[in-house]
Amino acid sequence: MATIGLSDLYYSEITENTSGVETYGTPVKLAKAMKADLSVELAEAVLFADDAASEVVKTFKSGTLSLGVDDIGKDSAMALLGVRVDANGVIVSSSEDTSTPVAIGFRARKSNGKYRYFWIYRVVFGVPSANLETKGDSINFQAPTIEGTVTVRNKLDWQNKHPWKAEVTEGDTGVSPSVITNWFTEVYEPEGTPENGGLE
Repeated sequence: MATIGLSDLYYSEITENTSGVETYGTPVKLAKAMKADLSVELAEAVLFADDAASEVVKTFKSGTLSLGVDDIGKDSAMALLGVRVDANGVIVSSSEDTSTPVAIGFRARKSNGKYRYFWIYRVVFGVPSANLETKGDSINFQAPTIEGTVTVRNKLDWQNKHPWKAEVTEGDTGVSPSVITNWFTEVYEPEGTPENGGLE
């Protein structure tokens, strides 16, 4: 079912141990969400045998997440972009700024009133674009867009795989109400055992 809305945009700061395994901080509201575009790049291999394609393998390689937001506050800018705030409260960007990876969560409203929830586990954002124009006969809102590169996380799930996204639809069969209720209180961690593949 198609979605008709976007809301509740959160980020979670990531800390890594010496092996690079991620620990997620408490999710923080990023901004009011206007748009989220997620594109995925796949690695593909084709095995040819007997003059035809015999096997095709496609796996996730990386992705791009582009977020249109109403504003990027100082705290969000420091967490996502590595900028500094000086003694006068002014955001200062420099060539030495280094963006750190974060997890991004949001939800999209479907036409039946239910929501589809997302966590993107590891995103590194670049400097946001800005479009500014003078006020003319009509008013045109100008809002920042931030674009980040999505990669798999280092932390393994219950099947010893590296997830890059978690997605769930409210009201689907087998979805516990607590999963939806707690979606933005912490970054969702996949659960299951290798034997049942995560299914009860």
